[in-house]
Amino acid sequence: MLILGINAYHGDVSAVLLRDGELVAAVEEERFRRVKHYAGFPREAIRACLAMGGVDAGDVDAFAVSRNPRAHLWRKGLFALRHRPSPSLIRDRAANARSVGHIARTLAESVGLEQSRVSGRMHYVEHHAAHLASSYFAGPFEDAAVCAIDGFGDFVSTSSGVGRGTRVAIEQRVFFPHSLGLLYLALTQFLGFPKYGDEFKVMGLAPYGEPAFTDRIRQLVAVDSTGQLRLDLSYFTHWSGGMTMTWADGEPEIGPVFTPKLAELLGPARRPQEPLDARHEAIAASLQRAYEEAAFMVLRALHARVRNPRLCLAGGCAMNSVANGKIRAETPFTDVYIQPAAGDNGTALGAALHVWHHGGGERRFQMRHGYWGPQFDDQAIAAAIDARAADVASTRCARSRISNESDLCEWTASRIAAGQVVGWFQGRMEWGARALGNRSILADPRRRDMRDIINVRIKFREKFRPFAPSVAVEALDEYFVGAVPDPFMIQVYPVRPEKRDAIPAVTHVDGSGRLQTVSRETNPRYWALITAFGRKTGVPILLNTSFNENEPIVLAPGEALDCFLRTDMDVLVMGSHVLEKSRQPAAGSGQPAAGSRQQLPAAR
Repeated sequence: MLILGINAYHGDVSAVLLRDGELVAAVEEERFRRVKHYAGFPREAIRACLAMGGVDAGDVDAFAVSRNPRAHLWRKGLFALRHRPSPSLIRDRAANARSVGHIARTLAESVGLEQSRVSGRMHYVEHHAAHLASSYFAGPFEDAAVCAIDGFGDFVSTSSGVGRGTRVAIEQRVFFPHSLGLLYLALTQFLGFPKYGDEFKVMGLAPYGEPAFTDRIRQLVAVDSTGQLRLDLSYFTHWSGGMTMTWADGEPEIGPVFTPKLAELLGPARRPQEPLDARHEAIAASLQRAYEEAAFMVLRALHARVRNPRLCLAGGCAMNSVANGKIRAETPFTDVYIQPAAGDNGTALGAALHVWHHGGGERRFQMRHGYWGPQFDDQAIAAAIDARAADVASTRCARSRISNESDLCEWTASRIAAGQVVGWFQGRMEWGARALGNRSILADPRRRDMRDIINVRIKFREKFRPFAPSVAVEALDEYFVGAVPDPFMIQVYPVRPEKRDAIPAVTHVDGSGRLQTVSRETNPRYWALITAFGRKTGVPILLNTSFNENEPIVLAPGEALDCFLRTDMDVLVMGSHVLEKSRQPAAGSGQPAAGSRQQLPAAR
């Protein structure tokens, strides 16, 4: 049985393909459109999944959509009668609902089928049911507590319950307009980060500040002993219509969701281009603390109800890796599973898994790695380089090929150990927001200057943004405190105090690191590279950041090559093909050649 899962007309639209309950392919639309968090309909992602599965749209038995416009209709109507939201809010919601209602027609047109062949196979899965299914049915547990925390989807912001066998029972929901995700969004906007998905910037900023505003931010949200939460709505506009949302084709946009009353509480809001100061850092630190307190209260209440030590977590808030790393210390849960696309992109997977299991399918799948996207062979890579031969030559790049994998990893490790920054493009593209070693920029974690070099000269982004350590799983306990293997880079743990000076480029200001464990079984080439670097340096860890520059992670060889040529990376390794920029000055100029940079100081 083939099931195509779809997240559409929301942020991070995506598609997945299941065959008899096993995941075959999964990819976000943003990778094709080159627009972060692309909203609208995932036409290209659908076509890519069908191609990776080697099937036609007509072969698909079920189309699973992670939205259900009919969910909680009476609650929506009651809310409208009580609060009389603005016409603009009603108009935005109605337009989005119409788009979802026309998915069968849009899907049929995009894959060349008669609408009648699609409509009868459509399954609409409530947004939060899809979130929960995406974690539980991809996880390793036969039974577990389940929880999803996000902004909103189908009028719900938080859902929890229990998964057993092939069923997930939702036992509690928090409904619109109350939401922890909305709380984080409001403060993110207040701190001058207005773009959809900017919450991770605030999480990265938080360790620089003292949580001096925590008591004030606590006034915005209350959680009772059952896990129900409420916002003080006088600080927010999303419920009354004083905001706008755009989910059409392109980058999603959400207008300001906080009222002027928030400035009375915290001081003036920061404009996007204003410098960050100590007050902004303190607000970020306070938000993170208040969010963690509220989220952990929700999780403790869930554990008290279900008495199960295993947790499967999903929703956009499950991307808060700092909080995730504290769950086992701050709640009774002893085992936690979060799949790499925990946000709305993952609801495509959840909808497909929900349809499979609720249709009588057995549990067959466990997501142990995140490599579910398209891949390109050496022939395609060579063709992409050939197409840009003039640009490669003008950037003074040496081109070679190293066919032996062991030699390739040894050569690349030596370049990283010498202080060079390497673009690493291998195998199938990652599923989810994190680069996990197949579409990554890699560097030496021992160098104190490497964070600034990459942020300022390659990524062109804020200096406070941290980088992740990719660690060979065998060395996890040697470098981190209380950590468990995490192949998805979605949990933060303390770096051992005695190791922080050894890996300063991946140790955040508070002594923590958002780690990714890499094993021989799940990514043998990346593991071989890390272990080769470990043999050379004594440190089996690489600095890993996504292969991009203010854009979605690169998908194809041409995009990787373009990013390499326009930034200050030193080396590009795509499959077995290698490009290395010359460090020699142009003849007679006395200056570094275009696209190159001076040799960096030796590693400490």
